[in-house]
Amino acid sequence: MAQIFKAKKKPLKQQTLTLNITAMDHQGRGVAKHNNKVCFVSGALTNEKVTASLIEDKAKYSSAKLVKVINPSDARTQPFCPHYNHCGGCQLQHLEINQQVVEKQTAVTQLFKKFAKLSELNWQAPLLSKPTHYRRSARIAVMYDKAAKKMRVGYRALSSKNVISIEQCDVLSKAFTNVFSIFETLINQYKALHSISHLQLCQNEAGNFIVIRHTKAIADEAKRYVQEAANAQQWLITWQNSSDVIEQTHLPTPYYFLEKFNLKFEFGLGNFIQVNDEVNQAMLTQSVNWLNLQGNEQVLDLFCGIGNFSLVLAQHAKSVIGVEGVASAVAMATQNAHTNSITNAHFHCFDLTQKIETAQWFNKALDVLVLDPSRTGAMAVLEQLSLKQFKTILYVSCDPVTLARDSAIISQAGFEVTKIGLMNMFPHTGHIETMALFQRR
Repeated sequence: MAQIFKAKKKPLKQQTLTLNITAMDHQGRGVAKHNNKVCFVSGALTNEKVTASLIEDKAKYSSAKLVKVINPSDARTQPFCPHYNHCGGCQLQHLEINQQVVEKQTAVTQLFKKFAKLSELNWQAPLLSKPTHYRRSARIAVMYDKAAKKMRVGYRALSSKNVISIEQCDVLSKAFTNVFSIFETLINQYKALHSISHLQLCQNEAGNFIVIRHTKAIADEAKRYVQEAANAQQWLITWQNSSDVIEQTHLPTPYYFLEKFNLKFEFGLGNFIQVNDEVNQAMLTQSVNWLNLQGNEQVLDLFCGIGNFSLVLAQHAKSVIGVEGVASAVAMATQNAHTNSITNAHFHCFDLTQKIETAQWFNKALDVLVLDPSRTGAMAVLEQLSLKQFKTILYVSCDPVTLARDSAIISQAGFEVTKIGLMNMFPHTGHIETMALFQRR
């Protein structure tokens, strides 16, 4: 049998660099030049001079870890979280909140220049959020720490798969303030609970829900201890085993309400909803204002989920067709249309990465396109659609790279970006949410 020779990786020579940070990238890292290539420095800010330790040296770029700030930025601030230097949840607490938005907008502009060859963007006022306690849902990790010989309940550590214990999380809803300490105590107290792998939290108008995911059967006695602790905190809990089904028939149906539009959205605990309620409501209002529907439009809403955009736009359009690849979300969208007495919105389950030419929901009369894809973007469907039939495209993005890439396709089809705005859905993190409006030239 022939043996294929593989050269051993040379260990990276430890180097401490002195760098001038000229910008920040879309992940919130400082950007500098080293050896005629880009060097990314986590924790560094624009216009800072820093020393950093080289941790990765590739052909086209390198990465370094911040050691010391020599000349700090005026926007540098003290992180408010005691876990900030270890937790991987937030990346930008060391940057003043308003400047976070500025840097994110600048990063999106640079990506549009690179991918879509567009340099002049008509930026609108950003949609802002309260800086703390904005998360109504979150996923909490549970893992055994061999070194400490204990179970830990918290978040993944910075650049690691390990879990660190969290005492408090000030970006999480106040309803779950004690969730970390209570569950870490319980899980370490009862060995029967060691098969818990994570907690899924969701605050909504029906209550404060916790889905407890576990990999092995848990005795009823251990479950009773957890239920008693949950009752004291007014948490509604359900247990989920290794299947994808979340049993919630014994619980009230989760829902959120859009007061401005008088719409109620019910959802399953396994369905996606926007994490930040405040920004979600502002985002939907902005979509209505930007699209300025006159009542005769036929809207195609792709990646529609439980109907978050569809039902709002149905109040202003002739008709809306919503398409989503997750069957349970489509069922909830249909139910939400019925609950809200909306008869001009119809929903279809379809995998939007597949060929759409024979899809029953597609017709040439549709003239407004709304896209709200996952981080992978909408390239697969954009390359199939006859975009020339649409007069307007609204793209809601949770990844600026795929937005810029997809914008090149839309631009080449004869559209221009008439409005673009940042939505600070996740303050203190590197996540960037953007809304872009495209009009036919």
